[in-house]
Amino acid sequence: QEQLAESGGGLVQPGGSLRLSCTWSGFTSSTYAIGWFRQAPGKQREGVSCISNSDELHYRDSVKGRFTISQDKARNTVYLQMNDLRPEDTGIYFCARGPLPSILPSRRWNRWEYSSWGQGTQVTVSS
Repeated sequence: QEQLAESGGGLVQPGGSLRLSCTWSGFTSSTYAIGWFRQAPGKQREGVSCISNSDELHYRDSVKGRFTISQDKARNTVYLQMNDLRPEDTGIYFCARGPLPSILPSRRWNRWEYSSWGQGTQVTVSS
């Protein structure tokens, strides 16, 4: 059974940091794209960052320089280090896995390119 699970969310003050983890199991393909998406109340889900099995990585403009995506293949885990958090970063953060072509420019921020999703973890940035 293919599964993904996020962890590491929480409440943090503006300027603070959090590290999210996404661990997967049950997938047989060695090629993939893993995306981090977030959804704020009343807003559409948006892609934040993504990484491929070959360590190609991308960021949404609004998080460049603040967020860092990485992976530990031995642990089947992708991390999202989030620094200098802002109130507008608040939302539920989801990780999702899709086939390698999901990393392509025209696809990487499209949620429908990713077929498997975790349950999400809440990130709240507030003073």
